[in-house]
Amino acid sequence: MAQPQQETLADRLGRFPAERYPVQHATTQFHLGSQLLQRGHLEPAVEALTVARELFSRVGMRLEAAKSTVMLGVAHRSASRLDDAARAFTAAGEDLSALHQPAEEGAAAYNLGLVRQDAGDREAAHAAWMRAREMFLSAGLPARAAAAARDHGASLLAAGDAQAALPLLEQAAALAERAGDDPGTAVAANALGLAHLAAGDAPAAVGVLRRALAFVPRTTRPGDHAMVKANLALAHEQAGSTARARLCAVQALAVAGAAPPVRAQAQALLARLPGRPHEDLLTVLDAEPREEWVPLLREEAVRVAELPAERAVTVRAFLDGVLARPESAYDLAQALLDVLLELPPSAYTPLVAAVVEACADRPEQEQERLRAVVGSAMARFALPQWQRVAIDLNRAAERAGQPAAWR
Repeated sequence: MAQPQQETLADRLGRFPAERYPVQHATTQFHLGSQLLQRGHLEPAVEALTVARELFSRVGMRLEAAKSTVMLGVAHRSASRLDDAARAFTAAGEDLSALHQPAEEGAAAYNLGLVRQDAGDREAAHAAWMRAREMFLSAGLPARAAAAARDHGASLLAAGDAQAALPLLEQAAALAERAGDDPGTAVAANALGLAHLAAGDAPAAVGVLRRALAFVPRTTRPGDHAMVKANLALAHEQAGSTARARLCAVQALAVAGAAPPVRAQAQALLARLPGRPHEDLLTVLDAEPREEWVPLLREEAVRVAELPAERAVTVRAFLDGVLARPESAYDLAQALLDVLLELPPSAYTPLVAAVVEACADRPEQEQERLRAVVGSAMARFALPQWQRVAIDLNRAAERAGQPAAWR
């Protein structure tokens, strides 16, 4: 049904009285009820949708009547009238099945699952979600099938049945990814990671949660990113990787959009596993292949860019690590420059200054060694990038009253 402008709906009701124009009146009531529902005006929405359903039924428009019944069920559920909502969704589902409308029947079944779950009847909820998933798949709607599988799996996980939840959540993540639904993929993968944790398979949880992070960038979905990162910290803890666990926890806490439960979870982990994040970074880098260094450094660079004290400590510790690892010094320096060059000015500038400052009070031999390593790493980049870094390091040195000796 096409959606008319809201301001015309009241006029349309007046121009199309139900007795003379039942179809036009019913259509307008449907749109009005949908808009009232979106605005939270539940009782008027129920009234409008009830009229729409009755009029469509009276003139024999069974599909439109069933769609109105689905929306009426949504209104009842929003008003916490679960029995009324269940009756509406059940009736709509039966009608839509008879009309061979799998997508619409799937919507009715999915919503019925939500109602049954709200009422504490998990078995009925699971049966409804199974039906919804089946209907959505037959209608070629993988993202909606993924949502049904995800809610079914999450309900089983909450009930303590991780093994039964795993295949459903795996399917949910695969379907959402196939549909190009990044938020849905992240939610399903996050739940799948928790299911693996509950089943005692920490390595599998780590792999899935790392995958989930790719679908919730810190810049665009900070709250979800922090949640997944905090769960990844738990997975690393369970796997015995304490340095990785602490690193993920401090990174979750650094996200401004992190929800209070996420922050509490990360803080609790750090209380259990006290340590030094700047030392953990080098520990993790030592254990990871070199192709993983840039993503790991990027996370820490973003975290400390706005934290002057931690920025200074982290950069100094990293340069200490460069000096202590002659066999990988140039690769570490290159990874650092890779990260710096992709950062926005707000993060790039203070981190460049931190590199200069972290060299300033060292013995001359160490300063020369660090400048030589960084200079050799710069030479691995294209000339414009090389020149940019050299210029900015020297400018930072001059501002700090140091010689412009970076080449």
